[in-house]
Amino acid sequence: MDLRAIVVGISLFVFSIGAEGQGLSYNFYENSCPQVEAIVRAALQPIFLTDPTAPAALLRLMFHDCQVQGCDASILVDPNENTVSSEMASGKNFGVRKRESINILKSMVELECPQQVSCSDILVLTAREAVSASGGPQIKVPLGRRDSSVPPSYKLADSLLPSATIGVDGMLQLFAKKGMTVEESVAIMGAHTLGVTHCLNILKRLSGLDQGGRVEGMAPMFEAFLRINCPQGSLTSNASFVLNDPTTLTFDNHYYNNVIRGHGVLRVDAEMVMDPRTALAVKRFAADQDGFFQAFSSAFVKFSSSGVLSGNQGVVRKICNVLD
Repeated sequence: MDLRAIVVGISLFVFSIGAEGQGLSYNFYENSCPQVEAIVRAALQPIFLTDPTAPAALLRLMFHDCQVQGCDASILVDPNENTVSSEMASGKNFGVRKRESINILKSMVELECPQQVSCSDILVLTAREAVSASGGPQIKVPLGRRDSSVPPSYKLADSLLPSATIGVDGMLQLFAKKGMTVEESVAIMGAHTLGVTHCLNILKRLSGLDQGGRVEGMAPMFEAFLRINCPQGSLTSNASFVLNDPTTLTFDNHYYNNVIRGHGVLRVDAEMVMDPRTALAVKRFAADQDGFFQAFSSAFVKFSSSGVLSGNQGVVRKICNVLD
């Protein structure tokens, strides 16, 4: 085992102690539902087979849930006569999919372990499996999260979810609040290796030119490609999209190679390779996929464990899209 692996192992061990202090642990369901991870993994296989884009959608779903007051499954709640709106009413949740898949998984877990496993833990396990099934690392995550019992707010989602125009400063501040290092912050951005970016989210970047009349940090040919596929004033910008990287269905380090070549789709993608705080990590991950996987795993655990409900807080919902 090399020194980096030892350091990552120690950091995860230290974090697990802290996580267990918050009510999370790596053996939380050992007695109440020891088969939960196997159930989730088996149930996801047909979903991934029938829809190759599902892993990217489920990973994004977890990120958007966890960014709003921690992973509490609030993004899954549907509106009703008492809940005026849901987090899905936020414009920043545009394009978020596969919420119904968590309900399917929850119903299967309920058959084996009634009202033991939270929707938020299932959502995190699903995202973990999405990464692994796409060729990424197998991440061991602490469990024991509880679900929110208060009506979700689209206004809260609007204020807490990052903008598509966020830069490196905002990104580092965002993830520092989750306890992440700069390297881990760059690593968690590697989730962009999966999926697509809707044209709606890059039109503002394409309209902001530098003194040379170009988009800063973007290769001219790639800029021309984006302008053709995402034209200004298009009525289809909500429906059209571009790939985040050429291997959009595979979790790998190609995202970083793209960024270095000036093919970063979002502003933060381009800024990371130009900012001295993040450039070294971008270049290292581009050259070292194993190093990226290790850093991403550590970041994933921190992100999914920050600010969660545990112990006597919150509830364990029986149905994920309905408040108890």
